[in-house]
Amino acid sequence: MRIILQLLGFYFLLNTMACAQPIAFDHQKLANSYSSYKEKKITDRRFKHRDIEPILQGLKRPFSVEERGQSIEGRAIYTVSVGSGDKTVLLWSQMHGDESTATMALFDIFKFLAADDGFNDMRDNLLRELKIVFIPMLNPDGAERFQRRNALGVDLNRDALRLESPESRILKQMRDELDADWGFNLHDQSRYYAAGNNPHTAALSFLAPAYNYEKEVNANRERSMRLIGEMNAVLQQYIPGKVGRYNDAFEPRAFGDNIQKWGTSTILIETGGLKGDLEKQELRKLNFISILTALHGIAEDRVGEFPVSAYDKIPFNESNAFHDVILREVQVQNNGNWYTVDVGIRRRELGGDTPLPYFFDAYIHDLGDLSTFFAYESIPARGKRLIPGKIYPKVVSDWKALKSLKVADLWQKGYTTVRMDVIPARDILARIPLKVISAKETTEDRILPGQHPALILQEKNVNRLMIINGMIYDLSKSNRERLEWWKGL
Repeated sequence: MRIILQLLGFYFLLNTMACAQPIAFDHQKLANSYSSYKEKKITDRRFKHRDIEPILQGLKRPFSVEERGQSIEGRAIYTVSVGSGDKTVLLWSQMHGDESTATMALFDIFKFLAADDGFNDMRDNLLRELKIVFIPMLNPDGAERFQRRNALGVDLNRDALRLESPESRILKQMRDELDADWGFNLHDQSRYYAAGNNPHTAALSFLAPAYNYEKEVNANRERSMRLIGEMNAVLQQYIPGKVGRYNDAFEPRAFGDNIQKWGTSTILIETGGLKGDLEKQELRKLNFISILTALHGIAEDRVGEFPVSAYDKIPFNESNAFHDVILREVQVQNNGNWYTVDVGIRRRELGGDTPLPYFFDAYIHDLGDLSTFFAYESIPARGKRLIPGKIYPKVVSDWKALKSLKVADLWQKGYTTVRMDVIPARDILARIPLKVISAKETTEDRILPGQHPALILQEKNVNRLMIINGMIYDLSKSNRERLEWWKGL
């Protein structure tokens, strides 16, 4: 009997040692395999509750899906639970209805956790060590309108104390039920933030929220800082210089600050902007990688390996540091005189009607010395002149007549603006390479902040670039196909 017990003890010792071996995490291999986990039913940012509900209801083992309550307008708010470990992790997304990037990534993570492939060791370890609870789309009423606030008009991230909204109560209830060890507060921020004082957008930003006005660092907040250090180290291999640190001023009404205060180590992830990624599909992938990096670090008890100094070295976000377009040192005319200025243009995103879900409304955001600002597209224009385009003298009757115009010919003559008797919907007009105004309007465009002019960049009196609704058209490179595609709208 003694020999049998010794053998059993030896067996359990070996088994424990095997389980204690660190599980490899190859984030580059994961990134290369990402397409196999991407949820194909979500292809852009403006999805709604009705788009994700069937996916949630269709989740099978190892997931447990539960309706935890309803929004003000009666839309179900679901939790997705997975894993049986002692370490509890709560992730919530789309607290603000128009901040959907992380929600997309969560659905990709669901597919990853349900897969059976070369990541099984890592996957099994996550499910063995962690109990993970997701709340995808906490604010479905806001998502329906793609707006920040809920149907009551309340910013849920300022409702952590009063808990007036049902959505807020659900989040608080889940935090308390789990007594979560870790919380991930998943948001989007303005695409005009910079990662420090440099020409890099803050593609992703992190914060270990403060839990008091003094911004003290206790053990829970320190754990958040350390884990962010690891997440940043991984992201630097994909977006070097494009990770920022969110302002850590204490906000007593905010969920992140209070959940940190209630004893959960909390990490805020803010998804910003990345050039050429308007639908945030690359940023979706980066959320996927960074969240799985964090979950792996928690499961492996590796959080203490990363110094707080790594967190402190992440540059703070610089708000409003970017424009979509800046024309540098261009000459503009006023009252007969020419002045050298920078002209900064931004494209405001507005909601549209299906099948065109949104459109841009460009305007001059700033003018003057913008040498301390950055742009997604910076145009050197020293020695060149920026002038408003002219209004085409003939009134165009309708959409059919508008499509008959030859845009390139109008541009060569300096015409950028057309008057119409019957004006199409704004979401259509925003996509065409002409500015359209009403037949009775005769006011010429002006180059001033807040204005929406159609512009021409000239060099030695020759038209070089047209800037229509913030879009740049190069007359030396444009071709008929590029200019005429809009006629199929």
